[in-house]
Amino acid sequence: MSEPILSLRAVHTDIAQYHILQGVDLEVPRGQVTMLLGRNGVGKTTTLKTIMGQWTAKSGNILYDGQDITRLPVSARARGGIGFVPEDMGIFSDLTVEENMVLGCTSGPLDGARKEWLLGAFPALGTFWDSEAGNLSGGQKQMLSIARAMAEDRQLYLIDEPTKGLAPAIVSTMAQALRELKGQGASILLVEQNFSVARALGDGAAVMDDGRVIWTGPMAELAENKDLQERLMGLSMEAH
Repeated sequence: MSEPILSLRAVHTDIAQYHILQGVDLEVPRGQVTMLLGRNGVGKTTTLKTIMGQWTAKSGNILYDGQDITRLPVSARARGGIGFVPEDMGIFSDLTVEENMVLGCTSGPLDGARKEWLLGAFPALGTFWDSEAGNLSGGQKQMLSIARAMAEDRQLYLIDEPTKGLAPAIVSTMAQALRELKGQGASILLVEQNFSVARALGDGAAVMDDGRVIWTGPMAELAENKDLQERLMGLSMEAH
């Protein structure tokens, strides 16, 4: 079995006086979708931001593709092939859709074939290609945020709640695009509260509580076991 694309080993992260991550151990296998699950406020977003370098780990190690990236700046992690889609989307409202997409390219212009695939996955972006991103709907802005992270072929994608608050049709579009991305060989670490999406996309799952990963295993095992869901997250995710 090949080594995981990403490994966190006893990672601790403080934000101001708050000790948010308290020894996170996590592995993301190559070419798979790993769901990062848990109640609100348990450290999922902080985990993604620590992997990306937006927060600095106080202690522990982050290994990406066999290299220790714990102290690397954000720009070096992006150039190394990590794409990040934050929950707040982080798009530039006064720039056009095209200009936002260009900013997602760290190694040169947007590849023509890549652009064609992205506009096939997210047709609305083609319609508004020359429009300011601020004119897009909430769902379209989320599509742009994800498409921008996909503008180049990256090895690892960190995606924070991509379907939050979106209409079912847009959720379906988003899920299909992520499925295609995985089919291209990408590895994905995905924070998601929509359990039907998690069940459909996830190969593996890691559940967090109180700044630690408390369970890892196949997504299918968690999806089929209501008692396990109750024990790990205090709720049954069947109805979500």
